[in-house]
Amino acid sequence: MIDRIKQILTAPKTAWTVVESEYTPHVKLFTQYVLPLALIPAIAAFVGYGFVGYSVFGVRVHSIEWGIRQAVSQYIAMTGGVYLTAFVINFLAETFGARKDFDRAFSLVTWSYMPMFVGGVFYVIPSLSWLASLAGVYGLYLLYIGLQPMMKQPAEKTTGYFIACLVVAALIATVLSITLASILLGSYGAAAFRL
Repeated sequence: MIDRIKQILTAPKTAWTVVESEYTPHVKLFTQYVLPLALIPAIAAFVGYGFVGYSVFGVRVHSIEWGIRQAVSQYIAMTGGVYLTAFVINFLAETFGARKDFDRAFSLVTWSYMPMFVGGVFYVIPSLSWLASLAGVYGLYLLYIGLQPMMKQPAEKTTGYFIACLVVAALIATVLSITLASILLGSYGAAAFRL
């Protein structure tokens, strides 16, 4: 697992050739990679928001309950995000002349999420959580360069396919984030603020 993660992060074009030559069912990827790796941002968020906290006008803000809610939110967002993004990519495949294959779409998304899984360690210090978002930008690059080898759309349609997938996935992610925030964090209110 570690060698594959290093390869996808440091030599993605080579890694996509290897990933494309394999055929892994999405359930296996989900259980062997997504579920354990999604624990990185979840645990980091628990520690960061539960114990480390951050300073607001000189007041340290943190609590165990807030850490638990952030951890659950991160875990659901990461695991659900992989499935939803793979669904969008597979759903739009035929529109862009790509091969419709959910397992391949899931593999593409799983490996594209690697920077976010690994970068999730920055949630351990909430003031550095923006670095996890920056890792997500690299994940978008991985998705873009992996789209053609994995989904086999005509090369001239790659940019359009990528943009369409990005827009639909962003809308789904926004709805998912708002829903999770309202369920997990909405009732939390001022209880999160502890000196």
